[in-house]
Amino acid sequence: MDMKRKRELLEDYKNRRPEMGVISYCCKETGEVFLGISKDTKADFNSTNAKLAMNYHPNKRLQELWNQYGQEGFELTVAKVLKYEDPKADHMKDLEALRDKCFEKNPEAGKIWL
Repeated sequence: MDMKRKRELLEDYKNRRPEMGVISYCCKETGEVFLGISKDTKADFNSTNAKLAMNYHPNKRLQELWNQYGQEGFELTVAKVLKYEDPKADHMKDLEALRDKCFEKNPEAGKIWL
């Protein structure tokens, strides 16, 4: 691959607009819900699923449920999507506000990442 193409691909990556929002893991059997802020929902689902599959997730309750019911025992959703313009801007406050709204609707929910 030539240098020009590499630069183009790198620039495209830097300017991509990943889906940001609040992701949710809901155990179908118990109804327990776990919420997390995500700057890239697809990547965070993949990362969290990999940690759970390796029995290496920091949230012990989520890990326990995953070990008992497996991935098929969970409903994975994007609970809220953040609408944003600038992909390079810091969106943490907006993401935290979205997550707080989700916790208001479901005060029993836990956090994916402790």
